[in-house]
Amino acid sequence: MATAVDPREDDPQPLRDYALIADGERGALVGPRGDIAWMCAPRWDSDAVFGGLIGGRGVYRVAPVGRFIGGGYYEEGSLIWRGRWITEEGIVECRQALAFPGDPHRAVILRRLAAVDGPARVRLVLEPAAGFGGAPTREVSRAADGSWSGRAGDLHWRWSGAAAAHASSGGAHLETDFVLAEGDRHDLVLEISDRPLPAAPDADQAWDRTQAAWRREVPPLAGTVAERDARHAYTVMRGLTGTSGGMVAAATTSLPERAEEGRNYDYRYVWIRDQCYAGQAVAAAGAGPLLDDAVRFVTGRLDEDGPRLAPAYTVDGRTIPDQRRLRLPGYPGGFDLVGNQVSGQFQLDIFGECLLLLAAAARHGRLDADGLRAARTAAEAIARRRDEPDAGVWELGPRRWTHSRLSCAAGLRAAAAAGVLGNRPDEWTGLADSLVAEAGRTGVHPSGRWQRAPDDPRHDAALLLPAVRGAVPADDPRTRETLRSFLADLTDDHFAYRFRHDDRPLEQAEGAFVMCGFVVALAEHQQGHEKSALRWFERNRAACGTPGLYAEEYDLAQRQLRGNLPQAFVHALMLECAARLAAPWEDGPHAGQRGGGSGPTG
Repeated sequence: MATAVDPREDDPQPLRDYALIADGERGALVGPRGDIAWMCAPRWDSDAVFGGLIGGRGVYRVAPVGRFIGGGYYEEGSLIWRGRWITEEGIVECRQALAFPGDPHRAVILRRLAAVDGPARVRLVLEPAAGFGGAPTREVSRAADGSWSGRAGDLHWRWSGAAAAHASSGGAHLETDFVLAEGDRHDLVLEISDRPLPAAPDADQAWDRTQAAWRREVPPLAGTVAERDARHAYTVMRGLTGTSGGMVAAATTSLPERAEEGRNYDYRYVWIRDQCYAGQAVAAAGAGPLLDDAVRFVTGRLDEDGPRLAPAYTVDGRTIPDQRRLRLPGYPGGFDLVGNQVSGQFQLDIFGECLLLLAAAARHGRLDADGLRAARTAAEAIARRRDEPDAGVWELGPRRWTHSRLSCAAGLRAAAAAGVLGNRPDEWTGLADSLVAEAGRTGVHPSGRWQRAPDDPRHDAALLLPAVRGAVPADDPRTRETLRSFLADLTDDHFAYRFRHDDRPLEQAEGAFVMCGFVVALAEHQQGHEKSALRWFERNRAACGTPGLYAEEYDLAQRQLRGNLPQAFVHALMLECAARLAAPWEDGPHAGQRGGGSGPTG
C-alpha cells in the first residue's frame, strides 16, 4: 500500500502563504511550516542569512512535530504575526516579530510558543548561514545561561531559550524537540548583528516595547474604506521604512513575475517613485510620520544629486550595485539575482512625482526650507531635461514617453498651487502647459486618447494617473477616452494589465498589475463612477495572500501572487484608494485629501 510522501520541510511555498515580520531595517518572510524562508542581515540589501526562498542555505524553523495544518494572522495594527498550527493533539501558536523599532546593526527575532489547546510537541532547528549560504556557522558554543552563540561570516549571533539543543558534529546545526503542556508558553530570542553583541534582551521587555511601538506608529485611519486593510497597508509600509526614511520597494529579490520568462529583479532598494506614491497615499489618509519620512529621503537625494537624480538608491542613499548572479537554484521558475541596473537609467517622471509629494506635504504644513529648496531643484530639472528621452515608469528603452511629460506637468501644477515654487508660480504653470501641449501634439492617438509615445500608439495603464494627479482636467476628452479605451483593451474581470507586450492574450504575457487596478479605481472615482470605482477597489483588494500581503502581479488563471513580496507601491495605492473613495472626488490642489486629524501627529 502506498504511503503519502511529505514535501521537504524547507522547500519554497506559494507566495500567498508567506507572512512578513519587519522592523524597518530588515524583514523576514515566515512560511506556513514555521520556517524563516528569507532574511537579510544586518539590513535589507545585505546578503541573506536565511536564504531558502531562492535555494540558499540557512534555516530557522519552529514547528510542531507530526502532521499539522499551518495558518496565522497579524495582531491588529502591527507586523506581529501569530503563526497558528492545528495538530493531531491540539492547537499551537507562535507569536513572532522582529523587535521594533529596529536597530540598524542588530536584528532581534522574537518567537513565543504557546500550547493553546492540548499539549504541544515542537521541534526547533537553527543554522544561520551568511552570504546567501556561502558562509555557514562556525565557532558555536553554549554559555552558562544556556544560550548558544556563534559566527556566520562577519555576523555574530546568539540564540536564547534553547538550552536543550544539541549541535551537529560540525557544530553548525542546532536542533531540539520539547513538549509544552496545555497553557504553557516558551520564549526564543535570536539576535544577529554585524557588531559584537551586547547583553541579551529580556523577552518580556522586548515584547512590551515592540507592541507599544507599533501602537504608537500606526494611526487608526478612521473613516477610510476597508479601515482594517488600510491600516494593514500603512503597517506594511512602516515595516519597510528604515531610520533613513527610505522605504524599500520589497523585502525580497529574484521572485519571478513570470515563470521561465527571465523577469525577476532585486527590489531591496528605495525607488524614488515608490517613495513618492507612499507619501502621497499617507497624505491622502491624513498625513503622519511616513509622509515626513518620504519627504526626508527624497529631499536628501534631490539636494545631493539634483537633476542627476537616480531612479533608486540603497536605504542609506548610495548607488545600487550592478546586477550579479549568485549560483543558487533560485525560486522555482526564476533565477538568483542581486543588484539592479536601474541606476544607469534616466526617468523624467520621477521629478514630477517628487513635486507631487512635496506639494502634498506643504498642504499639510509639513514642508520645511530644505523641502522648498528640493522642490525648486525638481522643477528646474524638469525644465532642463524635458526634451531628453527617458526610461519611463516601466523602465524600458529610452523614448519620449507621454506619461513622463504629463506626470511632470501634474507635479508642476500641484507644487505651484501649494506655493512651494517661490513667488513666480505662473512661470511653472506655464512650463506645465507647455509639457501638456507638447504631449497633445505628439502623444494623442487618432481616436482621441493618450498613447504611450510618439512612435508607440498602444494603451498604457500609466496614462491613467496624470489626470488623477491633475495634469489635465477630469473632463478633458483625452482623459475620458483614455479611460474608456483602456477598460476595453487592457482589463479582464476588473483586473488591469500595464500594456500589451505582443499579440499574445494578456494573461499569457504577464500577470495583472495590482497597482494598476487601484489606479483604475481612482480614475473611475474621479469620473464620478462610484459603483465602478468600489468594484475595482474590492476586486484588487482581494488579490493578496492569506496574511494580506500584495506582490507586484496577480496570475488570474492560477490565483497566485507573482513577483517580489511584499510590493510597497501596491500597498501605497491600496491605502490611497481607501482614503479617497471614502468621500466624493474634489477638484483642485486638495483633490482626494482627507483632513489631517487621523494621522498620529496630524
